[in-house]
Amino acid sequence: MADQVRLYDDDADSLLSADSFPDRVSLLPSENTQLQPGSRIRVMWGQDMLRDVVDGRYRSVICSVNDEDNARGIIAQLVSLVTTSQWSVHAVTSYAKMFQDAVHVHAAHDREPYILKYDLDSVLILAVLRPKGQGHFTLADLGRGFQTITKMIAGRSERRPICSVSFLGAHSNRLVNGAGPEPDAEPSFETVLHTMYQSGYRGDVYAAPGMWRLGHVGVFPSYPFPSGLDRMRSGSS
Repeated sequence: MADQVRLYDDDADSLLSADSFPDRVSLLPSENTQLQPGSRIRVMWGQDMLRDVVDGRYRSVICSVNDEDNARGIIAQLVSLVTTSQWSVHAVTSYAKMFQDAVHVHAAHDREPYILKYDLDSVLILAVLRPKGQGHFTLADLGRGFQTITKMIAGRSERRPICSVSFLGAHSNRLVNGAGPEPDAEPSFETVLHTMYQSGYRGDVYAAPGMWRLGHVGVFPSYPFPSGLDRMRSGSS
């Protein structure tokens, strides 16, 4: 067809068949509704979060931190990649431990988790501190953490735009349901997005790299997902 849109020059369209690549997503169009500011979480499928942060696309980043070892966490990669940062991976963990020990003595009855701020000069890390004595986060922890973060960025234009990790597939700070029939299982991405959304968060979320191998499942570019998804789940057309 003369009006068929081509993606690539020369014959690359025929060479780049999606079925030939294990890492891919099948992106579905979002629901065509009235445009309203601050009404969605944007999902960054297939994008490299570290590159986007280093390129200066965000002023704040949300991730996790613990008071034991963060060498395998994304916070370690961030402090090593941001050249203007005076933080080291060891210092990140030491600060988390110092803070954790202090609140354990002086504010033991406060509701966790706490949000630690790491100023890397070019970007601010808002790190959700894993509750003391826990080897993981629960959805309840995540919800309380994002409620606090929502308050911290409200009316603070210098802290936006903001992005977050998905908290799924984590090495250092695993996320589990914490309740329900499978309390020790990792929640679905939809459940994580719902938890963030209900807490007031409206920034970007980067899908975990492991999700890029789910090309056989259609994904949406933002949350809330289209209402038609619930109708499909209930068996309606």
